[in-house]
Parts: sequence; C-alpha cells; structure tokens
Amino acid sequence: MKEKRKKFSLFDRLESFRYAFRGILALIRYEHNFRIHLVILTAVILAGLFFRISVTDWLAIVFVSALVLVSESLNSSVEYLSDAVHPETDERIRKAKDIAAGAVLIAAITSIITGLIIFVPELVKLFG
Repeated sequence: MKEKRKKFSLFDRLESFRYAFRGILALIRYEHNFRIHLVILTAVILAGLFFRISVTDWLAIVFVSALVLVSESLNSSVEYLSDAVHPETDERIRKAKDIAAGAVLIAAITSIITGLIIFVPELVKLFG
C-alpha cells in the first residue's frame, strides 16, 4: 500500500523546532542527571576559558559534551517510553533501560578521560 506523503511545509518544519526545544526544556526541568551534566559542563567551560585552551581542545570538549547530553536524552526517552508501554516490571524493559543507562556511563567516562587529558597538564603548569 502506497503511503500518502505530506506536502513540504516551512511552517511544519519550524513547528518541529518548537517540539525539540520543548523536549530540551523538559530535560532541564524534570531530569536531575541532565541538570548535573549541565552544571559540570558549565564548570568545564569556565575552566577552558580560564586556561585558554586550544581550539582543538574546545572541539574535543564540544564533542564529548554533546555525546553525554545526547546519551542522557536518549536514556530518558527510553525510560519514559518503556514506562508508558509496559509500566509493570519486565526483564526486557529492565535490560533496555540498563543498556541505555550504560550508554550514558560510557559517554560520561569518555568525557572524564578527555577532560583529564586536557586539564591535568594545565593544572600541572599552574601548580607544578
């Protein structure tokens, strides 16, 4: 069966941005871990400004920070959707949630390692 395609609409495209921003605001408002990530990111940005890190270091921070925030966002999505579809305890849902949380942990560890690579030499210069 052939699916009927909607005609392109600039208004619909702009409306999708509204939904995306609403999602970001929901993350900030309801997800404690997302707020923790934002606080840490703010501290990292301030440290980067203080140490005047290189453009390459900034790029690394941008990428690992995005990785953490996107991972946390997807993890929250998996949790909300899982709870809506199957609110009772279920081993498959638990595994899906654990794997999504594991993805956030991998991203966070990657960002910590990146931060150590960037900032430890700066701290050694400052205090050493």
